[in-house]
Amino acid sequence: MDSPWTTSCRAFGDAAEWFVAVAAMAAGRWTEPGLGEWDVRSLVGHTSRALLTVETYLARPAEVVEVGSTAEYYRATRAAAAGPDVAARGRAAGEALGTDPAAAVAEIAARVVPLVAACEGTEVVTTIAGGMRLADYLPTRTFELVVHTADLAAALGQASEPPPVPAAQAFDLVAQLAVTDGRATALLRAATGREGLPPGFSVL
Repeated sequence: MDSPWTTSCRAFGDAAEWFVAVAAMAAGRWTEPGLGEWDVRSLVGHTSRALLTVETYLARPAEVVEVGSTAEYYRATRAAAAGPDVAARGRAAGEALGTDPAAAVAEIAARVVPLVAACEGTEVVTTIAGGMRLADYLPTRTFELVVHTADLAAALGQASEPPPVPAAQAFDLVAQLAVTDGRATALLRAATGREGLPPGFSVL
C-alpha cells in the first residue's frame, strides 16, 4: 500500500501532467478571456506558480513548523488570497512564460515534479504563511493545479476531467475546509441533489 507521501507525490505529478496537457490546448488563444480579469495567458501563469512556489520554497528551509496542516494554510492565507496582488502576480507570471507558454509550462513541470519526488515530505519549507512540512504544503499546490486547470479547460471550452488521485485529494481538502468552517451541510445537500449552493458559496 502506498504511503500518504507517495500518494501526495503521485497526486502532484498527475495534476501537473494534466495542467501541461490542457495548457497545450491553449496555443494561439493566450489573449482570450481566462478567469475574472485574467486572460488565458495570465490564468496559465498563475497556475504555473503552483509548481514554481514548490521549487522556490524548497530552496528556503524553515527551522520551525508554524502551520500544521493543509487546511490551516488556507485559513491563514485567506486575506492575502483576496488581495489585488494575486491578480498582478498572475499577469506577471503569464508574461514570464515567454513566447511559448505551453512549452514553458512543460519545462517547469519536467523540472519540479522530479524535484518533489526526490523528497521525503518531512522537509520544512518557508511558505507565505510560515514554516510548513512539505507533506502538508504539497496538497495545497495539487489543489491549485486541479482547480485552475479546470478553470483553464472551461475557458477553452474543453471537456476535461482531472486525474483520479489529485481529484480525490482536492475533494478531501474541500471537505476539511467545509467541516472546519461549519459549511458541511450546504455542501452535502448540494452534492446529493437536495438544493443548490447559496450564492457566492466557497470553502476558500
